[in-house]
Amino acid sequence: MQRLRERGLSPGDVRIIPAAAGGPKGLVLNPLDRFIFGEWLAPSTHTVHLMGASIGAWRMATACLDDPAAQFERLADDYITQDYAHAPGKPPLPRHVSEVFAATLQQRFGGNPAQLLQHPRYRLHVFTSHGRHVLRRQGRLRTPLGYAGAFVANTLHRRAMGGWLERVVFSDLREPLPLHLRDFRTQVVGLDANNLCASILASCSIPFWLDAVHDIPGAPAGAYWDGGITDYHLHLDYGSMHRPPADEAGLVLYPHFQSSVIPGWLDKALKHRHRATAHLDNVVLLSPTPQWIATLPNAKLPDRNDFKAYGDDVGARIRVWRRAVAESRRLADEFAQWLHAGRAIEVLPLP
Repeated sequence: MQRLRERGLSPGDVRIIPAAAGGPKGLVLNPLDRFIFGEWLAPSTHTVHLMGASIGAWRMATACLDDPAAQFERLADDYITQDYAHAPGKPPLPRHVSEVFAATLQQRFGGNPAQLLQHPRYRLHVFTSHGRHVLRRQGRLRTPLGYAGAFVANTLHRRAMGGWLERVVFSDLREPLPLHLRDFRTQVVGLDANNLCASILASCSIPFWLDAVHDIPGAPAGAYWDGGITDYHLHLDYGSMHRPPADEAGLVLYPHFQSSVIPGWLDKALKHRHRATAHLDNVVLLSPTPQWIATLPNAKLPDRNDFKAYGDDVGARIRVWRRAVAESRRLADEFAQWLHAGRAIEVLPLP
């Protein structure tokens, strides 16, 4: 806080950028992503670690592509225009959603994986949730029973959920994450051309909405689901980050759609786990104010409930989501003004 208040923020300060799960909520960060990766960080030469779960993994993979500003516009369009065949009055089948989404990822990332895996400055780390024991394979009975057990275990203690699900991070082979992952049962797997699209698909595979991704190449056998289950907002021990040279800040820049950083998806109802901890002391979190959110369509962020609320009126949902992204340009403009002013930034402690 003192550094920001005295000198502001520069690209060289940033060593890690996390990207949260949250589905359509992440759309309001699209203009910020375009500015940060397309303009602000573009001239820098230092290494930045990009970490993502669910839509966050999709976003951070997009940042590694050539012409990231244009690629982020395509991501927004891909997400906003989602439409899946389904029987009247029923949701689409998870298998169908997985197949369509897998084709989108293959189109965006599969043709030239070297763009992501050999980026000169960015190191990509994709967070997934790997099923254990009864959740080792997806099944009509196994999956709901397993997630019921994970829910109860997590209520008792977050680490207890590790008996049902573990964190598996598909990580850039050139350089490991510069922080500890001791807060939860974790395995790290090398990210390569054989598992790139499968790991991103797994990280976005919401249970019961998409099918699990099984037996990803190079990773432990079994079922993989949405990375947000274990790491909803990536509330990790950033304070353990390996320190850069003394003249560099080594900060974590976190564009987020809310001011609280919730550890896991099953913690959403556990308000006592929403508070900031010492793990976030070097995190600079950018989030919209409730007053700004109230100006959006329906006075809220886009969310998955909109699929049900708008039903077969896909055009109405698309128009509302496009408007939310357009309004979000103001977030990017305000951040750019802070940076270009070249002066101190008045920041607040995390709640």
